[in-house]
Amino acid sequence: MRNVIVIFTKEMKSYFASPIAYLLLTIFAVIFGFFFYSATRFFVLQGMQMQMMGRGMPMDVNEYVIRPLLTNASVIGLFLIPMITMRLYAEEQRSGTIELLMTSPVRDLEIVLGKWLAALVLYAAILGISGINMGLLFAFGRPDWKPILVGYLGLMLQGGCLLAIGIFISTMTRNQIVAGGATFAVCLMLWVLDWVSAYDQSAWAKVISYLSVVTHFEPFAKGVIDSKDVIFYLSMIFFGLFLTSRSVESLRWRS
Repeated sequence: MRNVIVIFTKEMKSYFASPIAYLLLTIFAVIFGFFFYSATRFFVLQGMQMQMMGRGMPMDVNEYVIRPLLTNASVIGLFLIPMITMRLYAEEQRSGTIELLMTSPVRDLEIVLGKWLAALVLYAAILGISGINMGLLFAFGRPDWKPILVGYLGLMLQGGCLLAIGIFISTMTRNQIVAGGATFAVCLMLWVLDWVSAYDQSAWAKVISYLSVVTHFEPFAKGVIDSKDVIFYLSMIFFGLFLTSRSVESLRWRS
């Protein structure tokens, strides 16, 4: 565990010693802030129109504001995750420091876990920016906090899944741009796999749709924790880290 913490600390320092972390935090803050403004403005306008028409039925903040915001946050993460993972191993290979890392008395799994945890914590920090916007909702309204926590749990599980895949791809190339582009392509594919169910209901189509990360996030966005969705994300994380560990093992033999 000590070696994992050392690798984790090293990666966190490298993130914040460069413009990467600050750039990602800024991008997320600006885009999510725009989504927040649009969602709340629509909510207020709809409420005013209902009052003018004499309708007394209250609008649900969780339904009209928070759920779309959580879904939009997952979409933003789709673009930011490749930027988080693309340098983790590709930069090590390009700069030649991979030989020092591979010959150090640290197990492959410890290296992988340290880097993945650092990427996950950075992703959590990025999502944490949205807490400012959520705080405004609590300051001026009465949203239900439990579905919000469930939604953020879903975002973390989905992010951990895609980060594990991105780290694996980063081990396969020396070029950060290639690693980032390939990660985005794979993440996007996992994102749109559920489209198959829109025009095909056969057994193979259901299997492909089940592999979509969006399919398993929707219950979280509604405030529902389903064990099959949690198991799916944890299984994908394990599979991605397992592939990364095997790839790192091959790098160790080549270094």
